[in-house]
Amino acid sequence: MKDDRQLKIESALAQIGSLEDPQTGGVTFPIYHSTAYRHPGLGRSTGFDYTRTKNPTRAVLEEASANLESGDAGFACSSGMAALQTIFALFSQGDHLIVSLDLYGGTYRLLERILSRFGITASYVDTNDLEGIEKLRTPNTKAVFIETPTNPLMMVTDIKAVADWAKPHGILTIVDNTLLTPFFQRPIELGADIIVHSATKYLGGHNDVLAGLIVTKGKELSEEMFFLHNSIGAVLSPSDSYQLMRGMKTLALRMERHESNSLAMARFLQTHPQIETVYHPGLPEHPGHEVQNSQSSGNTGIFSFKVKDARWIEHILSNIKLVAFAESLGGVESLMTYPSIQTHADIPQEIRDAIGVDDKLLRFSVGIEHIDDLIADIDGALKAALRETEGVEA
Repeated sequence: MKDDRQLKIESALAQIGSLEDPQTGGVTFPIYHSTAYRHPGLGRSTGFDYTRTKNPTRAVLEEASANLESGDAGFACSSGMAALQTIFALFSQGDHLIVSLDLYGGTYRLLERILSRFGITASYVDTNDLEGIEKLRTPNTKAVFIETPTNPLMMVTDIKAVADWAKPHGILTIVDNTLLTPFFQRPIELGADIIVHSATKYLGGHNDVLAGLIVTKGKELSEEMFFLHNSIGAVLSPSDSYQLMRGMKTLALRMERHESNSLAMARFLQTHPQIETVYHPGLPEHPGHEVQNSQSSGNTGIFSFKVKDARWIEHILSNIKLVAFAESLGGVESLMTYPSIQTHADIPQEIRDAIGVDDKLLRFSVGIEHIDDLIADIDGALKAALRETEGVEA
């Protein structure tokens, strides 16, 4: 069989772990629960000593993740936030980071309420604005952290342009690739140094495993990340590693359905009389559409939209039936979230107002259900909201 890096990504995903157990020939790699491993002799090791440092099940997942992202090393963490904490441990007191303005609230909370205690500072900017990034650069700037597309407004950053700017200054480029996954976008191939995923989302894909992934490029950086991963210890359990691999095997099929469903839903909402704006990078009208097409092979299944009247929000959320009003994203089941009071509540009001995360915005993680059923559910909820707030026959 060809090396994973030479396979088409659909084949590499389907075959995760299938050739890693030659002793039994198992096509599914087993779960190794052992926390300790016998040494063959003094100064000798099987390659496994203590499960926090390295576990056979987790190692298969980590190698597959590195291969899928064209990286050199992968690290599986106990959550997406644990992965971010491990990455940010690269930095020290006095270091400065440049960060995407439209940012997941949990990342902002980690930076501003925890890392700030240790003297690490962050500045926020539209990372597609190279002049804006340059104005923020200081002698202590160590990294630029990019979400692309961003959550929830789907702002798109030209990864190669940012990486090309960062490298001459010795600045790391870190990309959160949660929303597109390596199936659609591989930032390391565009010059990024570190990739992070909330693997709970599309990689796991079934709303049943909490996990984070880090992928690094370069020997020195990979060795440092291994030290931090082992030292901090927020590693993924063997059972969750197995669960995540199982989910990743169907990533290609799921992402294709997520993409087609979300685009169909976005187009439907574009023409709906109760909708003000739709934010989806797959739409030609979206500001980042051309950049998105140039650096990725497809679009995510999540997007956001604004209704024309904020009074409708509560009624929409109480009238959806197939779609669940729930936090998170990326699972086979469709979920809807109200960012201003849920995922982005920790972002200061002035920043939310500036970028457009207001009280009319809903985020929609479109699942793999039949699109006709999803459209009927959303259309019904919108019409019910209009009736219930205005008594207008819809």
